[in-house]
Amino acid sequence: MAAPGGAEGPAPGRGGRGLQGAMRAASGALGMDSAGRTREAYVEYLKSITLIAQALQEEAAGTENSEGVTPDTPKLLKLAEQCLERVKSIAAALGKAQVKAAAQERAGGPAPLPRHRRVCSDEGGKLSPFLPPEIFQKLQIAEAQSARKELTPLEEASLQNQKLKAAYEARVARLNPNQAVQKTSLTLSLQRQMMENLVIAKAREETLQRKMEERRLRLQEAANRRFSSSVALTPEEQEQRALYAAILEYEQDHDWPRQWKAQLKRSPADLSVVSGLFSCLLSGAAGPAEPPEPPRESSFEDLERFLASPEGWAPAEPPASSGQDAALPELLKGVVRDIHNAIDRLLALTLLAFEGLGTAAGKDQCLACLEEAFFPPLWAPLLALYRTVQQPREAALARSMERHRHAGPADMGLASRLFPPGPGRPAYASAVQDLRLMALESCPRRKLECIVRALRGICECAEEYCGSRDGRSLATAAIGADDLLPILSYVVLQTGLPQLLSECAALEEFIHEGYLIGEEGYCLTSLQSALSYVESLQ
Repeated sequence: MAAPGGAEGPAPGRGGRGLQGAMRAASGALGMDSAGRTREAYVEYLKSITLIAQALQEEAAGTENSEGVTPDTPKLLKLAEQCLERVKSIAAALGKAQVKAAAQERAGGPAPLPRHRRVCSDEGGKLSPFLPPEIFQKLQIAEAQSARKELTPLEEASLQNQKLKAAYEARVARLNPNQAVQKTSLTLSLQRQMMENLVIAKAREETLQRKMEERRLRLQEAANRRFSSSVALTPEEQEQRALYAAILEYEQDHDWPRQWKAQLKRSPADLSVVSGLFSCLLSGAAGPAEPPEPPRESSFEDLERFLASPEGWAPAEPPASSGQDAALPELLKGVVRDIHNAIDRLLALTLLAFEGLGTAAGKDQCLACLEEAFFPPLWAPLLALYRTVQQPREAALARSMERHRHAGPADMGLASRLFPPGPGRPAYASAVQDLRLMALESCPRRKLECIVRALRGICECAEEYCGSRDGRSLATAAIGADDLLPILSYVVLQTGLPQLLSECAALEEFIHEGYLIGEEGYCLTSLQSALSYVESLQ
């Protein structure tokens, strides 16, 4: 099969060769994608997925492992997932383009030409820098209409007077020198018309200003009723009252906020409406019908970041310590505080504008949407700062992982009943994979989901092992807290990722406090305990 770019690609082989071939194929597709060659990139992404599938098939058939899983399998699966995300996004975009083209064809006219498009002249099909006269005239009319909508009454009067003056000068230029009486009459007529235009425009402007002031006062009264209190308002409440008045004034001139409010009122339990609203708010859309896609989709950035790493797996090691390390903890505290303040302010503004989101489920969904929007570009530099601050502990953890990388479950204190029943079968492989995948996520909530899946996988595997050994049912084979720590410590060793320590420190700071008191918080605390234990191994 041909590799992306036309060159003959390497056949997917066992071990790292299959992963390297798949990454080269996906890299070629990514280059076409970033260059705007969408259709070609679509085909190359599909070829990349085919290469990955072949590599996985060969690994499953050629490995001695009874489960057909190698250390490269999670990486290949993640790469296939990201390529598939790009395929889905491109297919959706191409489908929209076809629907739009078909609708324009049914409407009986071609799509309007963009203003920068050149057209073919009659001279042998050469490109001409000039638009056809009919298109140029339509553009002029459209520009004049849009400009006229934005002009104030006095500005419109000034524009009319300029046209009158131009017409006057043209007529005077055509008069003979002996027609002085007609010139005087034209001059007086011009002055009278210009003065009338200004007087009428001034009266219209005063009326408009009076109406705008009346509306402002009416909306301010509504804001005062919203924030009425028997005590004096705090500066924050005063700011919120001013913002609420501005929101009400904006809604007088725009329909899309009222449309979203109506949707939230009709479907208060539909959390997908909240996602659509945030897509609209963060992309500057004008309504709920069709929120535009962001300029660069997250699937594109995920694949680009995955391929940028030499191993396609873990971020780079933190820089060596310097004399400025003493100031880094304070810098980190300031960055964390700024991020919290920004998220809190955005949440408050959203709840102020859309009161229907004030429920517990609505607030939780708002926070999830804010995290999805803002943490992906922030997490990599934020984690780099955490890793620099945590560098001594990460170094100790890395040394311990290297020293005990061949340790088996028994070396970590696991009871024999918690071992896999078959020889050569990796213990707790799904939990190891989930923790490795956590390093690829860039949103705190998604990272926490990986940790929860890992601990659930540990419990399921332990119950399976106990049930197979002792003949007990799954319900009676649950492990206790004393068994969980050594198992989780063994899983941490198998990941070989010392940066998990910094990941957990960041998660502890940015996970909503509601999660920290439930299952998610218990799983995060357990993982931190296991990391500390592995770090302390001698």
